[in-house]
Amino acid sequence: MNLLRTKSVEQSIRDTEEPAHRLRRALSALDLTVFGVGVIIGTGIFVLTGQVAREKAGPAVALSFILAAVVCGLAALCYAEFASTVPVAGSAYTFSYATIGEFPAWIIGWDLILEMALGAAVVSVGWSGYFASLLDDIGVTIPASLAAPPGEGGTVNVPAIALVVAVTALLVLGVKISSRVNAVVVAIKVAIVLLVIFAGLFFVKGANYEPYIPPSKPAEEGSGLTAPLMQELFGFTPANFGWLGIFAAIAIVFFAYIGFDIVATASEEARNPQRDIPIGLIGSLVITAVLYAAVSTVVAGMQHYTELSTAAPLADAFKSVGHPVFATIIDIGAVIGLTSVVLILLLGQSRIFFAMGRDGLMPPWLSAVHPRYGTPYRSTILMGAVVAILAGFIPLAKLAELVNIGTLFAFLVVSVAVVVLRRTRPDLPRAFRTPWVPAVPILSVLGCLFVMINLPVDTWLRFLAWMAIGTVIYGFYGYRHSRVGRAEDVSAKY
Repeated sequence: MNLLRTKSVEQSIRDTEEPAHRLRRALSALDLTVFGVGVIIGTGIFVLTGQVAREKAGPAVALSFILAAVVCGLAALCYAEFASTVPVAGSAYTFSYATIGEFPAWIIGWDLILEMALGAAVVSVGWSGYFASLLDDIGVTIPASLAAPPGEGGTVNVPAIALVVAVTALLVLGVKISSRVNAVVVAIKVAIVLLVIFAGLFFVKGANYEPYIPPSKPAEEGSGLTAPLMQELFGFTPANFGWLGIFAAIAIVFFAYIGFDIVATASEEARNPQRDIPIGLIGSLVITAVLYAAVSTVVAGMQHYTELSTAAPLADAFKSVGHPVFATIIDIGAVIGLTSVVLILLLGQSRIFFAMGRDGLMPPWLSAVHPRYGTPYRSTILMGAVVAILAGFIPLAKLAELVNIGTLFAFLVVSVAVVVLRRTRPDLPRAFRTPWVPAVPILSVLGCLFVMINLPVDTWLRFLAWMAIGTVIYGFYGYRHSRVGRAEDVSAKY
């Protein structure tokens, strides 16, 4: 068995020209940047700000956001080189197939399925909560049985299912239509974030920043499966506040940036991927890092970090200074903003399925392109149905951290793959080159590993179980139906 057979970069690019699998190149650098901003600005900015400031970093929470952006930026530089050199749908899956081999590529693809499907479902459930709260404010109450899944006080989460169905239909109609709707949603979301920043400046009190870095104190230790892997491996006791608290907070706020890699999954639909993909990846990350740092600084100045809300810090900060109207506006922004996150996660997920189906590692019918809309409609509808079921009927609280470890694993593999492709194919034309190779990829790997070992042991066990299931499916289906494998068999006969 040749588990490390690779698919050449040239073959990957030729496959994009097959009439039955050709996606429309309709996205500009601006569209891709807006996609990145749209998926990054979500629950992180509306929730994590208060949680991290109150429990980990104090007023210095902005430093944690900036340091987390640096870790993501290292991975983004690696993604930018790959996506501009191999402008093919599939992101980390496609990059791994061209460098490390088929089985590692399958594992990454299987990992991305977990990341994006669960991510879209979790965000849909969060959207449902904000939506129900807004309706309640105007006197319309959704029965509890229709706003939560079994096990969480309900029967089915109808608002979450409705959102997923609407977003899926939009994605089937075309990527350009989806990008236009997303642009409007993101514009509203960014406007509300800017409102928070500039309106909040009038209520900032210097005393709330004192001390900017609170004295360090030991954090409560977890035990057994709930303890961070780092604690179990090295006996390291985590700390809150101080510089150790700021670094510990990176493991939490890192997840606020998850999703920028979605830009790479859309590289096959970019008009000029060699130029547009690096702009979209790096541009969206820089914009959101500035917004996160600014919002967290303002909110920590409006209300003392010990009093910040961990559920709705932005809205509650304005309530604390006597301006509840701003709080309502922020809640509306959260509902609108989370819509774009679900849309972009489903877009990325369908492109992963599309690429794997085209390669034969998944059933080929998943790679069919709609003759009118030019979208991978079958994989889009399938993933929309899966996410709707997850969001509507499955309690997701315990599974949310799988999104994080899956993303980090993909970042790590892409960082390694950049170095591999530099050595195996130095002749490839590269419109964008990751600077300081191998230093930047190595730092990216180390950064990802640092965040991963801060995750609980039970998250690692669930992740390994998912990988084991994927390995079985690859052995029984993917390996036998691989187009690369079949081509090898034909050439061996002659």
